[in-house]
Order: sequence, then C-alpha cells, then structure tokens
Amino acid sequence: MSTQQAQAKPSLQGVRIKARKGAVKAHAKHEPAIFRDQLYKHLETVPQGDFDGFTNKLVQAGSTLEFLKYADALFEILLVGGLLQPGGSYLEDGAPPSPFSIFKAKEPVEVADIKKYVEVLNKLIRRYKYLQRPLEESSLPSLVQYINRWSDAEREKFAVATGVMMSQGLASPACLLGLTKDHLVKNDVSINVVTTIFRAYLAEQSMDHLATTLRKGGVKDLLAFFPGNKRQDKVLEEHFRSAGLPQVADWWAKRQNASLREGVTTALKEMLNNEDSHEDIVAAIKSKQEERPLPDTELIQCIWQGLISSIEWSARQDQNEALAIREIGNFTDVIEPFCNGPKTEVALINSVQVYCYEDTRIIKAFPQILKVLYNKDCISDQAIIYWYQKGSKAQGRQHFLTATQPLVKFLQEQESEDEE
Repeated sequence: MSTQQAQAKPSLQGVRIKARKGAVKAHAKHEPAIFRDQLYKHLETVPQGDFDGFTNKLVQAGSTLEFLKYADALFEILLVGGLLQPGGSYLEDGAPPSPFSIFKAKEPVEVADIKKYVEVLNKLIRRYKYLQRPLEESSLPSLVQYINRWSDAEREKFAVATGVMMSQGLASPACLLGLTKDHLVKNDVSINVVTTIFRAYLAEQSMDHLATTLRKGGVKDLLAFFPGNKRQDKVLEEHFRSAGLPQVADWWAKRQNASLREGVTTALKEMLNNEDSHEDIVAAIKSKQEERPLPDTELIQCIWQGLISSIEWSARQDQNEALAIREIGNFTDVIEPFCNGPKTEVALINSVQVYCYEDTRIIKAFPQILKVLYNKDCISDQAIIYWYQKGSKAQGRQHFLTATQPLVKFLQEQESEDEE
C-alpha cells in the first residue's frame, strides 16, 4: 500500500457545510413562526387570568427558546397577540391569537387590569435583562406606527400598557416619536393615544416625573402629535384640560412661558447692546407680545431682568447705589408702558425686592429705587402700600419692610391729606 493511501482522509467533523443562500432565506422566513408555535406550547397550558402561571412558563421558555434572536417576534406575540407582516397586518398562516397578550385584557379597559399584564413582562425582563433593549429600541417603536390599524379598544390597551411601562422605567418615551408621522396625526389618532399614555403614567407618577422622562426620551414638542392645523399652545392646553389632565396643560404653559421669557430678556439685552432707542425697544417688546403673549406680571419681570443685567457695575462698592438709581431712572421709559395695573406694579416691586436681596451691592438702595419708579409713574402709591402690607416676597422681607417704612408712612399721609 502506498504511503499516500495510508494517510487518513480528512474528517468533516465540526465543519459547517454552507447551505445555499436561497434555502437559508426561505428557512429564515419561517423561523419566527416556528418560534411562535414553540412559545404557544408553553403558554397554552396556563388557564386565562393565571398571571403567575404565564410568568413561570415564559421564564421557563427562555431557557430553551432563543429570546434574544426572536425578541421582536416575542414582543409582537406578548403585546399585540401575534406575528405581524411588514405594514402591520397579522401574519395569515392559520395560527390563533396568542394565549397571553396585552390585547387579551378586559373591556372596558382598566389600568389595574393592564398592570397585571405589564407585571408579567416586567418579571420576564428582570429575569432576561437583555430583552429590555430590543423592547425599547426596536419593538415598541415599530408597533407604535401601526396604531391606526387596530380597534379603539386595542389601541387603548396598548396605550395604557405603554404608559405603565414608561412609568416603571421599562420603556423609553422615545418610541412616541413614531406617532408624529402624518398618517397618524390626522383625525387626532396620535394625540388621543398620547393622552391615554400620559393618563396611565400620571396614575403612577407625578407630572415632574413625566416631564423628566419626556426630556430624557427626546420628546420635546407635544404639538407635533396634533394635526398640522391644530398646532397651537391654546389648542393643546384646552385638549389636556378637557381630557382631565390639567397638570399637563399647566406644565406646557409654564414651559412655553419660560422660553418666551428667555426670548424677551435676550432680545432686550441685544437691543441695549446695539444702543437701539428706547422707543424701538418698547415697540419690539409689544410686537413680541402680539405674536405670543406672556402674562403681564411675567413680562414686567423679564423687562426688569433684561434692563438691570445690562448695567456695568463699578468696582467701588460706594458708587454702585448711586449708579443703580441713575441707570434705573434712565430705563423707566421702557418700563412704564408695561405697568398697566396694580398686579403688574406689585410684580415689579417684588422683582426689585428679590434682585436687591440677591445682589447685596444695591440692597440699601431699595427705598430710593422705589421712589424713582414712583416719580416716573411706573408704580402707584397704592401698589407700594399693598406690597408693604401684604404683597411682599419672603426674601429679606423684614429688612425691606423696615427700610421702606418712612416712604410708606409719607405716602399714607399724602393719601389721607388728598381724601380730606
């Protein structure tokens, strides 16, 4: 026998024979369905309503089925009750709906009932932590875009479940960004779903908690969930108030006002830096108010803030009080046109009080500043007296009341003389 023949033939053990591409593709297409059928075998033995039973079976199934590979299929089954085709309709291969899914929840929909279903998902994800990411980043964002294909009850179940998952930190609100697509915002579909999600969330957590979650998830503009012709702050606030969620309306108004305030203060500083005339500054503020008005009391605070922050203080402390009185005297023609009533005038006095409290360089000038504002018709004697008697802020109150006592006494005497 030749040496060549004596050599053993190479073994194929451990070598993967490459299947033909077409065959691999064809098989891969059916794999989610095979996964579903195997998962059903675990779930079919559990009686309806036995949530612990479903939890145990799912945890058990995770030890033999490839949950990570089929995470999207798993969440389609558990959330909407079956596998979906591209486009959002159910895969039509004769399979029944899943024995367990959010869509199996009671009707009319109850948050307490949906929470039991979410708890099953929560326990499953706690056991298999790697499922959290595909749920947040892939499953929920893709399911959200099919909400217009479901019945009202199914949509509500899905929305409540999403709200509960978000409140528990199982899901990120980033999935909501898919609801801003044109075909979903029309006919109020998106905003109604978002409202249901918020309602479920706020049953568990505070508005501040929701606001933080939305910010972290990159959901900045709630108006984007409304149809194009309804994207106005007033419409949004009315919508959430009539939906019984005034805290959302208040938070939105507060947030919008904060950005408007910032806009007014920044514009004012820029115009002062450019040495624009005071008439132009007043006209610019008025036109901003016409576009999107701020409440008068907040506007006066912004104007004061913008004006006072433009002063360049002296390094010599003894000069700053005189400097403050002189500069504020020069600014009164910008302030006066917006002092249109006792509320606004008291708000202005309080802005001055808080500023003097925070910037002690001019704390002693407080009564003189009030005199300047009074002499230039920015504040009335009634406003000063009301502020003194019951309208002052807590910051440094005792100091400021004592300091203004002589001025108030003088104004009260003048008032009684006028009456006589």
